[in-house]
Amino acid sequence: MKILVTGGSGFVGRHIAWRLVAEGCEVVFTGRNATAAAEVIQHSPGPLRWVPVEHGSPTAAATLREASQGCAAIVHCAALSSPWGSVQAFADANVASTEEVLQACEANGVKRLVHISTPSLYFAFRDRLGVREDEPLPPPVNEYARSKGLAEERVRAAGLPEAVLLRPRAVFGPWDGTLLPRLLRVMQRGPIPLMRGGRAQLDLTCVDNLVQAIWLGLNQPLPRALCTYNVSNGTPLAFEDLLHKVAAAFQLELRTRRLPWRLVDLIARGLEASARLRDSGEPLITRYGAGVLAFSQTLDLQALHDELGYRPVITQDEGIRQHAQWWLAQPGVRP
Repeated sequence: MKILVTGGSGFVGRHIAWRLVAEGCEVVFTGRNATAAAEVIQHSPGPLRWVPVEHGSPTAAATLREASQGCAAIVHCAALSSPWGSVQAFADANVASTEEVLQACEANGVKRLVHISTPSLYFAFRDRLGVREDEPLPPPVNEYARSKGLAEERVRAAGLPEAVLLRPRAVFGPWDGTLLPRLLRVMQRGPIPLMRGGRAQLDLTCVDNLVQAIWLGLNQPLPRALCTYNVSNGTPLAFEDLLHKVAAAFQLELRTRRLPWRLVDLIARGLEASARLRDSGEPLITRYGAGVLAFSQTLDLQALHDELGYRPVITQDEGIRQHAQWWLAQPGVRP
């Protein structure tokens, strides 16, 4: 089976590309960075082919149409996942890329699409426990959530014969450049702020578990033409407890400071306003970045369990251990 993986040089994309190669699939993956693509090929358990693509560019759609010829499925991982960025950057990376993938599916009669979305669509600066996929979505909290919501709308409107939307929560593991690295940088600089007592319940997803969900989304019979599923480890834990686990695994000193959410929110608003005024890039703290650590958000996984047979393949503690082992082995890391 031939499969195209967009964003295959990124964190999640490379892991799914490696799993597909290990399963005997013919894999073509896209990405912008030649160095990252070479790394993916170097660590692959078998041969795979890289096609450079700049989503949103005049040539992207044609390149994807050519790359997806003969493909039975596309896994669309390419995205800009960040709490901060320009409207155009999110539009190109998240919306235009999805439109380009949908054009490729239509042009080549691709049977199935697995589209990686986000549970940031659920976030509303309040505690939300056991969120189901069919619950009404709140207004988007930032440009990232807005663009990913628009991308989902494009998939729904396309009327593909088989499409799976996956919403994985807080993915981490080796080669993660977003979630735990941000947390580790803050831990190395000074105290971690504990808002609302540090008791916010957080869902996380080991990358191996997301890869398993993607594999099921590619291969299991679907109960509907379009299926939407939450993904996580299914083992929420309090933010302060997560900090202790991460500090122990990554051999870092843990320092915390209890701060009221309203104060952090006020500081974040000020930093965001200054960043916009100065056009100085992502501020040290964003409202969304702080909010996801202050408010509980856990996901209901029943649909994924019942309809695709999902069960986590790795525990949360083992996922943290593996990530720490990889991180500590990187050049220049000083525990």
